[in-house]
Amino acid sequence: MTDTPSLLLHRIDPARNMARFYALSIEPSLFDDVALLRRWGRIGRRGRQIIELHRDHSDALRAFNRYAQQKQRRGYSETAGVDPAQPRN
Repeated sequence: MTDTPSLLLHRIDPARNMARFYALSIEPSLFDDVALLRRWGRIGRRGRQIIELHRDHSDALRAFNRYAQQKQRRGYSETAGVDPAQPRN
């Protein structure tokens, strides 16, 4: 079985009232391809989601790494695996 990576990034800047998350994961699909799930939004909110289908795991992994690098260049950093869409107390 192939490894299914996932990554949770956040970008917080109180001076700009910014509290964002970006989540990536690779999942198998029902139709012999691989799904790259991307979720993003404000921490504490549901956010948005898009599912990209790729022919194989290596294509999905290349896209996963490209998105991860892109977000890290924009100031996002890796965080613990807490679901950012869950409401804060």
